[in-house]
Amino acid sequence: MTTTVPTWSAEVVAELPYPVVFATVSGAHLYGFASVDSDLDLRAAHILPAAEVVGLHTGPETVSNSGIRDGVELDVVSHDLRKFARLLNSRNGYVLEQLLSPLVVTTTPLHAALVELAPSFITSGHAHHYLGFATSQEKLFTQTGGLKPALYWLRVLLTGIHLMRTGSLETDLGLLGSSLPYVRSLIDLKRSAEKGPFPSDLETQLRSDAAALRIELESARDSSALPAHPPAEAVEALHDLVVRTRLATA
Repeated sequence: MTTTVPTWSAEVVAELPYPVVFATVSGAHLYGFASVDSDLDLRAAHILPAAEVVGLHTGPETVSNSGIRDGVELDVVSHDLRKFARLLNSRNGYVLEQLLSPLVVTTTPLHAALVELAPSFITSGHAHHYLGFATSQEKLFTQTGGLKPALYWLRVLLTGIHLMRTGSLETDLGLLGSSLPYVRSLIDLKRSAEKGPFPSDLETQLRSDAAALRIELESARDSSALPAHPPAEAVEALHDLVVRTRLATA
């Protein structure tokens, strides 16, 4: 994956009001089709102090921020460590992709510990996430005819298939979609304009391919060697990591 992340990204993360476990880049940059005017999606986990978890006045489980810096539209979202761990344990593809994103802005030893645990939380149940995400992007494409939702639609189906078959996460559409001859040209179009229209002459092919990929994902889910749920010992290890981290803030 070749992409450019602004050098000031770490400064944006440092402005979050709590200590950060990690921050990575998600969205089109992670998926391999960022355009010249793409938003920068920063995703993070933070640590609330114990006093803001056990007392009457609790801190925010999710902190979000948006704005524009150097002409780039920002979308920053951070979850408290406990919420992030709950989501990771609920077969949530979003947080899995955020945790394992190769586009790392800020990291810590705790981030490394979470990454080490991550493979144990990859399950056949993640197919539900990718099938649901594909449905939402199909609806958005039907409503708007936009190039962006079309690429997201293909990307999530292909990521889900790859995950079910290999147990490893791949999010780059350029790599995943190499068997679809029009994907490279669509990515080139997207890179020149964030909100461009989808080429109308390819719509029938797109819908046919997406329908076939959906069936392929369902089949890959049903035959996957991945467990349906994370093993109990992995869940316990994640629990212990959250507890130790929280107690250290007391």
